[in-house]
Amino acid sequence: MSTELPTTDALRGLLGPARDAVRLSSSPRSRVWRVELRGAPAVVKQAVEGADADERFAREVAALRLASRVTPPVVPRLLGADPVARVLVLEHVAHRRPSPDWVVGYATALARLHAAGTSVPAHDVTLPAWSGPVRADIDAFLGLADRLAVPVPDGTDAELAGLLRRLGTAPGRALLHGDPCPGNDLHSPDGIRFIDFEQACLGSGLSELAYLRMGFPTCWCVTDTPEPLLREAEAAYGAAWEAAAGSAPPGDLVDACAGWLIRGDALVQRAHRGAADHLSRLPEEDWTWGTVTARQRLAHRLGVVARLTAVRDDLLGLSRLADAMRARLLDRWPALTPPPRERPEDD
Repeated sequence: MSTELPTTDALRGLLGPARDAVRLSSSPRSRVWRVELRGAPAVVKQAVEGADADERFAREVAALRLASRVTPPVVPRLLGADPVARVLVLEHVAHRRPSPDWVVGYATALARLHAAGTSVPAHDVTLPAWSGPVRADIDAFLGLADRLAVPVPDGTDAELAGLLRRLGTAPGRALLHGDPCPGNDLHSPDGIRFIDFEQACLGSGLSELAYLRMGFPTCWCVTDTPEPLLREAEAAYGAAWEAAAGSAPPGDLVDACAGWLIRGDALVQRAHRGAADHLSRLPEEDWTWGTVTARQRLAHRLGVVARLTAVRDDLLGLSRLADAMRARLLDRWPALTPPPRERPEDD
């Protein structure tokens, strides 16, 4: 057994000794092992790095306990947790390669996860509220249009201010994963389970359903899912939410997608968010993160939002601006290609 494995007296007393530990790959914010507990595989995870480690651990435990109410399960079972050492122990879930239409099952499981947040009184949930785009995001987005020499249609600033108001007051107490990326979904023989809830929060579930159209905006892998699959996945989400919560999912999916477009922090990895205006960097600098470059990410999102908002009177200026900005990007950098259609191997 690895001497690095963070076993504690409390967890040993609850679960017995851990054997045959194997270190698994993980983000710098955690350490993860696969172990044997009383003859069955399990996963040990420890939150590390940074002043927010206690908060990340608390969010994950709270989300796992809330999601454990869902049947069939959408998360691994939480076998034990030690808040002092920031260690949790989970059942091991076997992962297999997702099917070509994986987004449909993903959307169904995501809706069932989200609906778990509506099943308990607000005072029984310790997770924070979702945080959306702010005024600085509008300023940065319009500033990028100016730097690209793309005229901003009259009224677009007011449209975006209205968008922020709607997103800030969007109804919903969905249990949000916080980072529902490929790789944080385990495709097991008996369904999809989500893992890594360090950014879990409560808010509108459509802010995460929008990941499918917006190419997973906070994730290393961007994919351009074909429109027929998107429609099927979104319908599956709506049906699963209604079955679990008794009504249609609240909120506006177009607003949710537009909100992700203007967030420059969704162009960089988590460690680099909140420190700079990343949109302002794009005219002079491009950078690769995962499957695409920052300019490819933005061009994809601009195209999605331009199409979705073309029939919205309250976002028509944004539609025209997004379309013109995308055209300018492709004119200046004609080598930009669309994101891949297929999900890559998990990172």
